[in-house]
Amino acid sequence: MSEQTDPIRLGMPAVRGFDAERPPSGELIDDCVHCGFCLPSCPTYVLWGEEMDSPRGRIHLMKTALEGEPLTPEMAGHFDACLGCMACVTACPSGVQYDRLLERTRPQVERNHERTRSERALRAAIFSLFPYPRRLRIARTALRATQRCGLDRAVRRSGVLERLAPHLAAMQRVAPTIGAREPLPELIPAVGERRARVALLTGCVQSEFFPEVNAATARVLAAEGCDVVVPRGQGCCGALSSHSGREPEARGFADATIDTFDPLDVDFVVVNSAGCGSAMKEYEQLLDTGDDTRTARAAAFSERVRDLAEILVELGPRAERHALPTTVAYHDACHLAHAQGVRDQPRELLAGIPDLTVREIADAAICCGSAGVYNILQPEPARALGEQKSRNVIATGAQLLVTANPGCMMQIAAAARDQGTDLAVAHTAQVLDASLRGLSVASLTGVPGDQ
Repeated sequence: MSEQTDPIRLGMPAVRGFDAERPPSGELIDDCVHCGFCLPSCPTYVLWGEEMDSPRGRIHLMKTALEGEPLTPEMAGHFDACLGCMACVTACPSGVQYDRLLERTRPQVERNHERTRSERALRAAIFSLFPYPRRLRIARTALRATQRCGLDRAVRRSGVLERLAPHLAAMQRVAPTIGAREPLPELIPAVGERRARVALLTGCVQSEFFPEVNAATARVLAAEGCDVVVPRGQGCCGALSSHSGREPEARGFADATIDTFDPLDVDFVVVNSAGCGSAMKEYEQLLDTGDDTRTARAAAFSERVRDLAEILVELGPRAERHALPTTVAYHDACHLAHAQGVRDQPRELLAGIPDLTVREIADAAICCGSAGVYNILQPEPARALGEQKSRNVIATGAQLLVTANPGCMMQIAAAARDQGTDLAVAHTAQVLDASLRGLSVASLTGVPGDQ
């Protein structure tokens, strides 16, 4: 039965576990032949070996809910446990669009599953803070103060927060060391002949907790011949809300983002955060609510969205690369590799730096456990995945971990710290920036003596 002939899609009375508002497609569900190729790629199945915590198991649950089975707490728990990493999409030989199915299922859970009071309070706190840069700025100031006086380390060592408020402890555990702010001007002109004019999304967590990544991104783009426009007043792109099934909230952020960037005279909108780029490239699906004009506008906007690695490879290298004699391990952020299909470009950029060696990580397709706010909502499995990922990173013997997502940077560094290793972590933009500026390896690793 197609979506056009589905009685629920036509507004007839709902008799299913899912309501009538954009349920997952039965046709897409039927594409799954339950072959099992997805199982080794699924982080939760790898952790627990539980069928209902695998992609094909969750698809079976979607089918039962679509056919009328109530959306029970157990069923909702299996959907909540999914990281949304999309490794199964890459692994599936049948082309099952689990990403489309999940993006329709998450909102159903949010609307139709009654969460406990503590769960509602936690989610309200998360989504009242993280998508709002100004509020994050206040949290950033407070966090920096606790770090400078050593209070954060004392609390972590005491274990009190872990016992009393494990979700808050998870937030504190992954928090990065806060440095000085690096504000960007509204326009960073191209160095030499201009090859493109781009706008830069500065993001929420990225702008407040990793401003140095945005600064490095702007310098690299300018060095490669781009005028870089940094619009004032930009806010959240909606990625966190969208990936958590909070559709109305996500649509509001998406519309506001398009309103901010659409009037700019730019060729591309450049994103340096994997989760944000993934969400912005999917605006057409998010904003497909029956308004053809709105949907077409979203599609046109998404066509201009590029990850930093994509645009740099499209342009080709022009600025001189200086040697960085070091070994790095490159981690594929899930929403970059699996959701956007950007795998080769970051490696190509790193391979173009003289004297830099790139090492691959074992079980690279398995998520690190960050997954937006998953490591706060589901701290135990997230921690297990982070520990597994950090062990594999450390085993490469690399001096530096390189990735392209703030959540991954925080998650893996925290997991390595838990194992007694201070793992140096950098964004792809920072490594390129160091090479273009002729900086030492120590500028990335923080280890004196690195050349």
